[in-house]
Amino acid sequence: MRVKLVVQVKLLTDEAAQVALRETLHACNRAADHASRRAFETGVKGRQPLQRLVYGEVKAMGLSAQPALHAVRKTADAYAALKANLKAGNYGREGSKRRKAAESKPVRFRKDAAQPFDDRCLSWQPEARTVSIWTVRGRVRGIAFQCSPSQLKMLTAHRRGESDLVLRGGNWYLYATCDVPEPDSLDPVGFLGVDLGIVNIATTSDGDRYVGRHLNQVRHRNRRLRSRLQKKGTKAAKRLLRKISGREARFAADTNHCIAKKLVTEAQRTCRGIALEDLGGIRDRVRLRKPQRVTLHSWSFAQLGAFVSYKAARAGVPVVFVDPRHTSQGCSACGHVSRSNRPDQSTFLCTSCGFAEHADVNAGRNIAQRGAAVWAVSHAADDAA
Repeated sequence: MRVKLVVQVKLLTDEAAQVALRETLHACNRAADHASRRAFETGVKGRQPLQRLVYGEVKAMGLSAQPALHAVRKTADAYAALKANLKAGNYGREGSKRRKAAESKPVRFRKDAAQPFDDRCLSWQPEARTVSIWTVRGRVRGIAFQCSPSQLKMLTAHRRGESDLVLRGGNWYLYATCDVPEPDSLDPVGFLGVDLGIVNIATTSDGDRYVGRHLNQVRHRNRRLRSRLQKKGTKAAKRLLRKISGREARFAADTNHCIAKKLVTEAQRTCRGIALEDLGGIRDRVRLRKPQRVTLHSWSFAQLGAFVSYKAARAGVPVVFVDPRHTSQGCSACGHVSRSNRPDQSTFLCTSCGFAEHADVNAGRNIAQRGAAVWAVSHAADDAA
C-alpha cells in the first residue's frame, strides 16, 4: 500500500518568468474554456471522446501537445466532478435554482486557474533546487524553488506523476504529487474513539478535549468583517477582502493539522487504532434554524477526518469509521439509549444506571467500542476468506 501526499514548493521567479508563466496559465485556461463549451454543446464529456473532438482545435490555440492534452483532461475532470456533485445533491434538489444554474451553462475556468504539468513539460533538479517549465514563450529553465529539508527529501525520493502550477496571492507555487510507501499497520490493542463536534472540535475516549472556541471566534469575527466590507463596496474594501480571503481556511486547516497530529501520536504511543464517526451527508440530514446553519456549514469535520486518515496511514495506525447514530444519547457503561440521557450540550447522565460523564467523552467511548467491534468483524471476515 502507498499514500499519496502533496508537497508544496514556492517558486522564486524573476519578472520575465512571471510574465511567461502568467501568459501560459491564461492560454491553458482559454483552451480549457473552449473545450468546455464544445463539451456542453455536444454532450461529449469523457476524457477520450472529448480529446478526439477538440484536440486539434485546442492545439491550434498556441499550445504544444502535452499542455493541450492536459487542458482537455482538466475539462473532462471538471465535468466528472460536476456530475458527482449533482448526484450527491451538493447543488440542491432537482429543479432548484442553484442546480438549474449549474446545469444550464458550461463549466468556466478562471484565467489564473491551476494547470497540471507532467514530466514532459516540467522537469525537476532537486539537488540544484531548480525547475524547468514549458511556457508559451518557450521553456524557462533554472527557476529556483524553496522548501524545507524534509520536503526536498520527499521530492527526491517519492515524487511521481503530475505537478500543478498555482498562482496564489501574487506568488507562484508547484504542488507535486509524492507516492510514499505505507508502513505495515499495527495490530491494535484497542481503539481511541474520537467524537467530532463544533463546540469541541474533537474529544477522545481518554477524556482529552480540543476546544473550538478560538476557531469559532475567528470565524464569527471574519464573517462580521466580510459583511461590513461587502456593504461598503469601495476599492479599499475590495482590496482588503482580497487580502483576507483564504485566511480563515488556512487557520482552520492549521488547527485541524495540529489536532490530527496529536490524535495519531497518542494512538501510536498506546498501540491503538483510531475510530471516527462517518459523518458523510450530515448537512443534508440535520435540520437547523437559520442562524445555526452557517456554523454547521463551516464545520470542517471532513478535512479533520482526512488529515487523521493520511497521518495515521503514514504511522501504521489503523483507522475505522463507525455509524454515528445515538453515540451522544447512548450510555457507554450500560448501553441505554435515550434523549433524556443528555439534558444539555456538555452533560451526560444515564437515566437507567446513573452513569455520569462529559457528553462528548461518553460519545468518544461509544465510538471506541464501535470501532473495536467493526475491526473484529472485518478481520474475522478476512480470516474466514
